[in-house]
Amino acid sequence: MNRDMLSRRLERKGHQMIIAMDGQQAIDFAAAQEPDLILMDMSLPGIDGWEATRRLKASDQTMSIPIIALTAHAMPEDERKAREVGCDDYDTKPVEFQRLLGKIDALLGNAGRT
Repeated sequence: MNRDMLSRRLERKGHQMIIAMDGQQAIDFAAAQEPDLILMDMSLPGIDGWEATRRLKASDQTMSIPIIALTAHAMPEDERKAREVGCDDYDTKPVEFQRLLGKIDALLGNAGRT
């Protein structure tokens, strides 16, 4: 439900969404679609977001795609771990939409966009 609500809000801001249901699908979609940015849920089933991010950042094809980790884990070591696996930014769930939108816009070079 949160994923659907977040995707609708981002679409209203002009972003197109591709939604993966698990880590392997996220890797496959990223390789096939080459998105501008990935919002990576770190608690994906199967291959989790931590491992999916490692694999995406290890691939020449997908390594330059910015990834924002989305996780319910809010401890400083969780942000450190997200950055160690290759995430470009980190945000906690529940998502505060304006904060996340600012991070998305900064990584896409859309600073100041509303």
